[in-house]
Amino acid sequence: MHKPPHPGEILRELCLAPLHLSVTAAARGLGVSRKTLSAILNGRAGISPEMAVRISIAFDTTAESWLRQQLQYDLWHAEQSRKRIRVRRLAASPAAGSTRKARTASRLVPI
Repeated sequence: MHKPPHPGEILRELCLAPLHLSVTAAARGLGVSRKTLSAILNGRAGISPEMAVRISIAFDTTAESWLRQQLQYDLWHAEQSRKRIRVRRLAASPAAGSTRKARTASRLVPI
């Protein structure tokens, strides 16, 4: 998988630039501060569900598309640190299938 662009980069290149919108004008139109929009455009902040809705209304897109882009960006970065993450694999206890199921179902054992 290649490194996906930050959604702020896409917002700048495909939405603001073609309309010759400044950060100030776009922020005003979106109903957010210039600082908030600037952080997104410069990759210092992600797109929240509310911001995705704002962008979808302003540019006639879907909120889901913006959230998918943010998810792909975040997941790619998380995967880059996979080898440094220390996690033990867990599975349900064999006793979870017995009559004490309700009490033991939440017990997890390393495998």
